[in-house]
Amino acid sequence: MKKHKYIKFVYFAFLFTFLSISCKHKEHEYHSITDKIEAESKNYNGVSISSEKYLEGMKMMEVTENNITFLIPTRKDKIKSYKCTECHTQPLIKMQTKDIKKAHWNIKLNHAALNTMNCITCHDSNNMDKLKSITGHSIDLNKSYKLCSQCHQKQYKDWTGGAHGKRIESWASPRASMTCVNCHNPHSPSFDTKWPARFNTQKVKERK
Repeated sequence: MKKHKYIKFVYFAFLFTFLSISCKHKEHEYHSITDKIEAESKNYNGVSISSEKYLEGMKMMEVTENNITFLIPTRKDKIKSYKCTECHTQPLIKMQTKDIKKAHWNIKLNHAALNTMNCITCHDSNNMDKLKSITGHSIDLNKSYKLCSQCHQKQYKDWTGGAHGKRIESWASPRASMTCVNCHNPHSPSFDTKWPARFNTQKVKERK
């Protein structure tokens, strides 16, 4: 009986010693990257620089997406012909007659196949001052990124986290980011293929 107790005591003593040794680590060494972040951010008080001076003259609005709050430029005040209802006084279906000249003739829709997307896929035909989700909910033009996120969810998540799109003056607080339409034409969002700035066909001609 005493021998059994002795063996049991030795076993637990060995286990305790083994676990103690395996958990020991040197200063500034951590079990995981999460432990390191938590330990080294305890005394973090933010940065002393600010992005406010880079936002002067820009009309911004605050949004919260994926539990992240930041600033974006407003959109409606940049649209030359807004409000749309100044011309669209009736629902679109009532305005589609042979006698009315086709509007927006200069807009070329090159976003998706025509059997997939047309004007009223995104614009609310009953209230042209608003955009419309695929489920029929109104979307304010200042938050057009909500429309884009329906199909481009990966880019949307990257954007909210700061990995996609252009930030205004890096990561300095207050955080401010451009939206989809600040970089992409919503009617033709793809960028034209370009040669690198330091090597293009014009440079080849000049070197000859």
